[in-house]
Amino acid sequence: MDRNFKDRTKWLCVCGVLMAMNVVLSSSLFSVPVPGGHLYLNDIIICTASILLDPVGAFLVGGVGAFLGDLLFYPAPMFVSLVTHGLQAVAISLIAHRALKNRPALASCAGVAAGAVIMVVGYSLGRAFIYSTPEYALLKLPYQILQAVVGAVCGVLLCWKCGVKKAYDKIIEG
Repeated sequence: MDRNFKDRTKWLCVCGVLMAMNVVLSSSLFSVPVPGGHLYLNDIIICTASILLDPVGAFLVGGVGAFLGDLLFYPAPMFVSLVTHGLQAVAISLIAHRALKNRPALASCAGVAAGAVIMVVGYSLGRAFIYSTPEYALLKLPYQILQAVVGAVCGVLLCWKCGVKKAYDKIIEG
């Protein structure tokens, strides 16, 4: 079998599994109730996937996965999720893979920091337009920041301290 075909198949399988995890963590079953809504844990998967994958795979897992999760569980913000989490994932992936080549863990930290800003700003603007009230967006702002920080910290720890990056590299190379 062609090695390139095997690589694409592995990439597609990894993207599919991570996208499914994003969809599941987009549900209220795996969220923390907060005033005005829920704190979702799917940012952990988005950050982890974006550190591991190329920008296209990161967009599929982050943007399309969040879109599908919203479509299934709470459709109102699904397009905000597609754009915001998609941009977040692409930014993390680009920074993690192209900046500071000799310090990949530090590049991942810079990527998730930039991604957290994109997520908080994107959802704040999206909420202000979807619900037509900037006050609602401001009410949710502390929880958006908390969700972004939890996702960023957990994603970096999973990849670099818990061995997910090493396992992923072994799967892709093996």
